[in-house]
Amino acid sequence: MNASIETISIVGLLWAFVPTAIALGLLYGWSMSMRSALHAVSRMLIQLLLIGYVLMFIFETTYAGVIVGVLGIMLLAASWIALRPLKQKALKHYKNALMAIFLGGMLALTVVTQGVLDLDPWYLPRYVVPLAGMIFASSMNAVSLAAERFEAELAQARIYTEARNAAFSASLIPIINSLFAVGLVTLPGMMTGQILSGVSPLIAAKYQIVIMCSVFGASGISAAVYLVLLKEHS
Repeated sequence: MNASIETISIVGLLWAFVPTAIALGLLYGWSMSMRSALHAVSRMLIQLLLIGYVLMFIFETTYAGVIVGVLGIMLLAASWIALRPLKQKALKHYKNALMAIFLGGMLALTVVTQGVLDLDPWYLPRYVVPLAGMIFASSMNAVSLAAERFEAELAQARIYTEARNAAFSASLIPIINSLFAVGLVTLPGMMTGQILSGVSPLIAAKYQIVIMCSVFGASGISAAVYLVLLKEHS
């Protein structure tokens, strides 16, 4: 297969914003606030451009400490963002979220990088950083959904067990939907990127199986740990 990939020009990049502009126009035309959507798009643009330059440095590093630092920043950011939907936030919630994402995410990341891929060195940046991003993000979303649903259930005077089970079930809905849809409705980002770069679709599919198993496991473990810690610290 052709191992080359088409580059994207500035003009080509601008074309990608046409659907975005239409969606923003609909918000404006229907007298709805564009502030949140515009802020999100702006942040996405700035963050991805910056991370593109940062990753050029990270991928060339030969120091394990740099990668450990990057993973630490990712974990802290994920735990902070995970609790965004909560109306009532306390320090214990942030600690619980950090512990939950760390345990679920790091376990899955370790299995993939050291068990499946057997990386040498273990901190090989081109694999560890992107994989960590996908796994930590799934854990973050699961904890976020679990936290929001648990809070809502308690507000309705549910007992802990009922609230925990409802929250845990809700936290897994997105990833379970993804498992059902993958290959039929959608080709995930990693698989699509590999195919576009010239990798055999079969090899890309194997990588995606590993990723889907990892994010499902990380999501379930992280959500469960967060909910258990709420019980322990209540």
